[in-house]
Amino acid sequence: MALPRTVGIGLKSSHVEAVVAGGHALGFVEIHAENAMGAGGPVHARLGAVRALLPLSVHGVGLSLGGATAPDAAHLQRLARVVERFEATCVSEHLAWSTHAGVFFNDLLPIGYDDASLQRVLDHVQCVQERLRQPLLIENPAVCLRLSTGVFEEADFLAELAYRSGCGLLLDLNNLAVSAANQGQCPHAVLARFPLQAVQQIHLAGHAVEALADGSELRIDDHGSVVSAEVWALYAAVLARCGPLPTLIEWDTRVPTFETLLAQAQHARLLQLRPRQAA
Repeated sequence: MALPRTVGIGLKSSHVEAVVAGGHALGFVEIHAENAMGAGGPVHARLGAVRALLPLSVHGVGLSLGGATAPDAAHLQRLARVVERFEATCVSEHLAWSTHAGVFFNDLLPIGYDDASLQRVLDHVQCVQERLRQPLLIENPAVCLRLSTGVFEEADFLAELAYRSGCGLLLDLNNLAVSAANQGQCPHAVLARFPLQAVQQIHLAGHAVEALADGSELRIDDHGSVVSAEVWALYAAVLARCGPLPTLIEWDTRVPTFETLLAQAQHARLLQLRPRQAA
């Protein structure tokens, strides 16, 4: 049986040779935009070899779409060059902020889900889309707590953003599970509210669980382990409602062997092949 070529992996330098060698049935690979913003050299040579065989999806972490000021023009220009150079099939970013008053924070920080934040993110997304000349995919964040300024549920905030900007959504199911657990919510209830009609790509990853002094647990989105059973169950629920969607396996810390990563991709493909349940 032919497997659908709709599953990809986050590309790591240690796996480039195996990706280029072929024989893996991957549908695409994802690169982090900021790692490819140099003028050339070995990084571009490796990415060029991969792009000759597979589509590239570009995932950014530095636009600070939720920040107080517009995305940095120089950074946006570098992003546009990466997208154009490697003919990216899609470009995604996070619903977060990471810069303020000229200072860059090496983290993806949460925003409040209120009208002011919605207008600010909307303006920034439209600015990026105009420069890239293509829709941006916005990823739901992993959070430890909800800011008190929020008046929207996250799903409603994202739905309104997608409707008003024309952007798509990147549904990170690991982020959804992490955020739900940290806020005492049921992840399947959160998923039921998510605007799946706007989702164009899915991310799957592993997370860590840290025991706190008061006996509670904190989940940390570290992308350093296999996808959890809980996240696979959420993925199966999405497939039952939407059918196969482009899906990426993320593994960014304690990077495993290529074979281990492929096994996760294979499991995602097998879930995609299951008969779709009636909605």
